[in-house]
Amino acid sequence: MERTTKQFTISLPPDLAEQVTAIAKAESRTISELFREAFRTYRAGRVRSLLNASQQAGMRQGHMGYKPEDVERLIHETRQEGVRKPRKR
Repeated sequence: MERTTKQFTISLPPDLAEQVTAIAKAESRTISELFREAFRTYRAGRVRSLLNASQQAGMRQGHMGYKPEDVERLIHETRQEGVRKPRKR
């Protein structure tokens, strides 16, 4: 049977390792659960940062955002681009 998870080996300084162990014990969680949550939080922060940077770049270029009436047109344009350009898989 194939594993549904991927194992990683990481190294931590002793003081950080003690903190991880203490938090896992205090919260009745596994260390794996703590690291999964930490990674999800990190990933969400990166996505927020990328979106904020994109928004700031758009504002510097004078783009103040799309309006509700733009949505249908943008969807149509995006779908048309997809028809013209085959997706790479």
